[in-house]
Amino acid sequence: MDRFIAVQQKQKAPLVEELRSSALDDHPHWELAQRVVSGPHFARSPLLSKFLLFVVAETLEGRAGEITEHQIGVQVFDRPPDYRTLEDNIVRNYARQLRKRLAEHFAEQGALEPLRIDIPVGGYVPVFVPSSEEAGREEAARPASVTPLQSSAVQVGPAAIEKPPSRRRGPRTAAVVLALAIHSAALVTATWFLASYAAKRGSAIPPPQEPAHALWSALFSGPANSYIVPSDAGFNLLEDLARHPVPLADYIGGSYQELRLAGVDAHSASDLRSQELVPFVDLQIATALAHLREDNPERVLIRFPRDLRLDDLKSANAVIIGSVGSNPWAAIAEANANFRIVDRPGMEGAEIINRKPQPGEASSYLSHWNEPAHETFAIIAFLPNLSGNGHLLILEGLDVAGTQAAAEMLLHPSAIEPILKRATRPDGSLRPFEVLLRSTSIESNATGTQVIASRFY
Repeated sequence: MDRFIAVQQKQKAPLVEELRSSALDDHPHWELAQRVVSGPHFARSPLLSKFLLFVVAETLEGRAGEITEHQIGVQVFDRPPDYRTLEDNIVRNYARQLRKRLAEHFAEQGALEPLRIDIPVGGYVPVFVPSSEEAGREEAARPASVTPLQSSAVQVGPAAIEKPPSRRRGPRTAAVVLALAIHSAALVTATWFLASYAAKRGSAIPPPQEPAHALWSALFSGPANSYIVPSDAGFNLLEDLARHPVPLADYIGGSYQELRLAGVDAHSASDLRSQELVPFVDLQIATALAHLREDNPERVLIRFPRDLRLDDLKSANAVIIGSVGSNPWAAIAEANANFRIVDRPGMEGAEIINRKPQPGEASSYLSHWNEPAHETFAIIAFLPNLSGNGHLLILEGLDVAGTQAAAEMLLHPSAIEPILKRATRPDGSLRPFEVLLRSTSIESNATGTQVIASRFY
């Protein structure tokens, strides 16, 4: 606690100095951690630096067993003591970034270090391993061999991040449409490839396999290409403004370009028809997928939905993000799927149709999208591609929060593990499945996501 107070009183001090403990000053592993956070891969990310220094200090001081997702959320990210990790995945998101930055550092600036710091997937306790591949593999599976130090715990001051709210449905004025178009275009142009494919993990030490390893390997490994297909926000706005849904065949043919947009000036209409706009939530999902260890940057490609072709889905794998209203390619799954999303008349929201309800299930699920806090629903579907020689993963929600809920469920190891266990065949491969989710949308952010129905084929 004394150190926590000291940190609070030294907010203007450099980060490394804030977290120094006299008992750690001369410890070689602490000095290594300081060199890491002083390097270029951490210099512009104080939260990642605090994350690393916190878990290293806790480990060196003999409290590795107390390092939990909840503890990190409270101490590093200033979450309240009663926050729920299932509903707030900030620690998991930053842990993925931290592992990537560590791999980058030791592949470049730290390449000559005799030891490296790894944080094995499945936990948050750092391990200190020799830089040689052979020795590293022997040591990576066990905690750091260090002498516990008798000093108080490292705790860091408050830090928080905010995510801008976003919406999918509802009437919009021409001014709002144009503002969103300009903002989205700038965001995607400046951030897309930098965020998604900047640099991959360079560690030669294989981590423990996550529960979803079989899923990601099926999608991203092998000789075939894999496409990540985000939503087409401009198309979604065109539909909303015209109050007219456009089926996949018309989307492929481009007839949506002729939709009449009442009250929208010609310049704004032209922007919506020509700009490649992607929702921020889809950008976050694509970035998270790009950080998976199974991702292959030579084979995994970003493909804007207007540029995708039917032949692509006959010979490749694909992750399709968004419902048919914002990504018409999601309709590919409708022919054989049990759960499907359909737009309501006048584009006033959408609902999920349950074609063959089982006991306790409803025949349809509706979201009241125009209320600030409302119940929403989403679908995760893992299905064969058009030729049956590859896989499609579809993440679609009734609104932005629904799609976000689907992605967070899929990327949360403990949440998706029961589904994947049921889908796993004796040979380790995955059979097709569909999952129906219910979540609460609060200002277009998902919380309290639950599985309410599933199908396995």
